[in-house]
Amino acid sequence: MSHEKAPAAGCGNPLLWAVHDGRIGIKNQVLGLTEALGLPFVEKCFRPRLPWSHVPPLLWPAFGRVGAPGSDALAPPWPDILVTAGRIGAAAGIAVKRANDGRTFLAQIQDPRLGRRFFDLLVVPEHDRARGPNVIVTRGAVHRVTPARLAEAGRRFAPAFAHLPRPRIAVLIGGRNRVYRFDLEKLAEIADQLAALARREGGSLLVTPSRRTGAAGERLLRDKLAGLPAYIWDGTGENPYFALLELGDAIIVTEDSISMVTEAASTGKPVHVVALAGGSRKFRDFYRLMQAHGVTRPFTGALESWRYEPPNDTAKAAAELLRRLGAREPARLAG
Repeated sequence: MSHEKAPAAGCGNPLLWAVHDGRIGIKNQVLGLTEALGLPFVEKCFRPRLPWSHVPPLLWPAFGRVGAPGSDALAPPWPDILVTAGRIGAAAGIAVKRANDGRTFLAQIQDPRLGRRFFDLLVVPEHDRARGPNVIVTRGAVHRVTPARLAEAGRRFAPAFAHLPRPRIAVLIGGRNRVYRFDLEKLAEIADQLAALARREGGSLLVTPSRRTGAAGERLLRDKLAGLPAYIWDGTGENPYFALLELGDAIIVTEDSISMVTEAASTGKPVHVVALAGGSRKFRDFYRLMQAHGVTRPFTGALESWRYEPPNDTAKAAAELLRRLGAREPARLAG
């Protein structure tokens, strides 16, 4: 894994860690918020091994005996700021803050449902019910999508898609997870809708399956969309995900990923959400709120056009983190 170089001592920058457990959804949220701070940082991937993954972090011994093989070291010099997400990250953050005698400013993305009092800032989406003086509420997930990143990806990939007719429809396909059922039968139904849409609109499809879509799902998409003006990422080379968000005139995304929907919504383009079987209170609340804010609409097989103010939650959360840190100890941001 690539790591940013830690800022040199005495350079005027606080020591900033971005700690995640390696899962792509968690990693992207942690890096998104950390990058938005505009400071040098050190990225660390940490996973506790058994039995410590099931033990409260206040009972952890030295980190060297806790980390799973392959985990990055969590060791002094301890960070001035630590950004993390998820329950594993929360546990690691609490343990680091304790080891640093409480001096680390600890920012947590998502409600960890444990030790909330240890966090200086909790960044939780609106559909999460955690509230309090150390909580900032966002509409959806924080992420790494920025106008600059989209524009750069769009410039690099534009020649590859120049032959495809407009409207170009970006399609983000996920897969089965712990709350949604997403089988090949449902994927075939979606592919048939996409094919009919492309024929009716005279446009093209820019499709990126996720790892959860699986090889069988990717083959099904290729079979169903054969003969149409369509690009389907085959999983090799660079993922054109950011380019598709930039170059698509509209976006269709399956509802199994709050992060994918939030990232799509950051473009300000029409975001059509494909309903799947299953779900949970958290997901239902999220989609209800996104529709209420005029950001997303259900996908019914047709393209619609509407406008909304794109959520800017990542920048908002980063600004609040810096404000609170500066109010607590202005010297940390001096220089």
